[in-house]
Amino acid sequence: MQSRRKFLQSGLLATAAAGTPSALIAANNDTKVSVINGKETSKNGTITFLQTTDVHCQLRAHDELFWENNQLTFRKTGGYAHLATALDVLKKENPDNTITIDTGDMFQGSMLSVKTTGQAFVPLLNALNYDMYLPGNWEVVYYKKNMQKLMGGLLAPKVCANMYHDLGDGKKGELIFQPYQIVNRLGVKIGILGYTDPLVPLRQSPLYSKGIIYTKPEENLKQYVELLKEQEQCDFVIILSHLGLSQQIALGNHPDCKGVDYIFGADTHERVRKPIQAEYSKIVEPGAFGSFVGRLDLKVENGKITGEKYQLIEVSPQKFPAKKEVLDIIKEIEKPYKEEINKILGYSTVPLYRNFVVENTIDTMIVDALKWKVNADVVLSNGFRFCPPRTAGKDGKVAITEGYLYDMLPVDSTIRTAKATGQQIMDWLEKELQNVFAQDASKRFGGWLIRFKGMQVEFKAFERVGHRVQKVTIAGQPLDLTKSYVLCACERDGDPDDMLCRMKGVKEGTNTAFTLHSMMKEYLQKFSPITPILRHDAKILDGPQDLLSQVSGVDYQFV
Repeated sequence: MQSRRKFLQSGLLATAAAGTPSALIAANNDTKVSVINGKETSKNGTITFLQTTDVHCQLRAHDELFWENNQLTFRKTGGYAHLATALDVLKKENPDNTITIDTGDMFQGSMLSVKTTGQAFVPLLNALNYDMYLPGNWEVVYYKKNMQKLMGGLLAPKVCANMYHDLGDGKKGELIFQPYQIVNRLGVKIGILGYTDPLVPLRQSPLYSKGIIYTKPEENLKQYVELLKEQEQCDFVIILSHLGLSQQIALGNHPDCKGVDYIFGADTHERVRKPIQAEYSKIVEPGAFGSFVGRLDLKVENGKITGEKYQLIEVSPQKFPAKKEVLDIIKEIEKPYKEEINKILGYSTVPLYRNFVVENTIDTMIVDALKWKVNADVVLSNGFRFCPPRTAGKDGKVAITEGYLYDMLPVDSTIRTAKATGQQIMDWLEKELQNVFAQDASKRFGGWLIRFKGMQVEFKAFERVGHRVQKVTIAGQPLDLTKSYVLCACERDGDPDDMLCRMKGVKEGTNTAFTLHSMMKEYLQKFSPITPILRHDAKILDGPQDLLSQVSGVDYQFV
C-alpha cells in the first residue's frame, strides 16, 4: 500500500492525466457551463446522467425478453441507431448539464466486431457523443494492444482505477487509463471513479488480458474516495463499475465505499428500476444491448444538491426512431459483411434466449449440437449472458443467421475433450455453484450456471458452500466418484493442458478437428428446424427454476 504522500502524488499525476485533449475538451465545456463571458451562470437547475452499458455491438432494434405477469414477453428494443435518438432526445431536455456515460462491453458480441477486431464500432460510438467510458470485461477480447487502440480511438475520456500494465513477474506498472474524472455543473463538483472486473483473467481466456494486472477495488478505493472528497472537495462521487450487480451491492456495503453516492453498475445485464440502497451507496444497472438508458437527475438549488430521481428508460423503436446519421454509418461499416451476416443457417421452432440463471434455450441448442457431434459422456457450455433473444418472424420461424451465430458465440473456439473422475466433477460442480450462488455476494463470479447435457444435477442454491449438490446422474446412473468420464467443452486460449471449462487436473486433453461454429453449422444443416426445449438437466430445489437474477435479499426484481 502506498504511503498517503505517495498516493496523493499519484493522484496529482492522475489529475494531470486528465489533461489529455479529450479531457481538456470536457473541462472547457464545463467552464462554458459554469462561466460565460467571465460571469458565473445560474446554480439552480438539474444535472442529468445518462448511462448505457453492455450493448455488445447490437446495431439495430432486436427482440428483448421481459418477465411480465409471471410469463415471458418479447418486444423490440434497442440497437445503436435507436439508442442514438434516445440519447439525443434526452439530452435536449437538459442540453448544458447532461453527462452521458457507457460502462463497457462495447467491442464484443457480433460478427461485424469479430471481422473488424472491433474497429467498426469506434466511429459509431464517437457518433453517439458520449462524455465518458469505462472498459468492460470483454474489451480485452482482441488482446491488450487492440484494447488500447480501440479505447484510444474513442474521443471522450476513459476512466479505470484497477487496470495496470504488467511489468513482468507480477509487478504493476502505471495505470492504463486515468483513474477518475472530475466534472463541474451548476456549481456542483462531481468526481467519477472507474473499476472494471478484476476476475477477467479467470472468467475469460487468460491470453486475452495478458500484459494487464487487475486489482480489487478495495486495494485503492478508500484512498481515491478520500482524494476526491478531501483534496478535490467533490460534492458528489460516482463509481463507474463493471463488476456485476452482486459485486456492486457488496462494494456498496463495504466501509471503503463511504463517501460514494452512486455506483453506476454493469456486467450482469440487470435492469434496476429503483436504486438499490446499500449501506454506503446506491446501486443502479441499466440492462443490456442498448435496450435501456439509465437516467439519474440531480436537482440543484444554489449550487447544492437538494433532490434526486432515477428512472430506467426503455429504448422503444416507436418512441425513438432510428437516427439517420447513425444508420448511414451502420450501413457503411456493415456493407462488406451484410450478405454473410444475414445468411440463414437454420431455424428454431421456439424462441431463443439466454436470460435465465439455470437454463436457457440458446445453450440447450449448443449442448444438443455438442452431444450429437462428440458424444462424450457430458458436454458443457459456459454460462454466458450475452446475446439478445430471437423470436419468430412473419413466417412463424426463428431464423438462425450467420450473424446470430456470432451473437451467441463471438469466439469460435476449438472443441476439446478430456477425462475427469466423478470426484473431480463433484468438486467442480460445487465450485461452479459457489461462483453463481455464494452467500457472500463479493465471491460471486458474474456468470450464469454452466450448461450441460448427459448429466442431471439437483442442487440447493442457498445451501452452505460445499453442500449444494444433492444428486448427480450421468447416463441415467448415479455419479461414480471413482469412475473416469469423458467431458467435452470449448478450449480457452491460455489454459493449461490439464484444465477444461475451469476444471483443473483433467487427463488426456485433446483438441478435436472442429470448432463451435463449424459444429453448429453442421448441426443446423442436418436437423433444422430444431426445438431446444428446456429439460431441467440442472434442477434447483430451493428456488424457482425460472430464476432471472443471482441477486437476493434486496428490493430488486428483474422485469
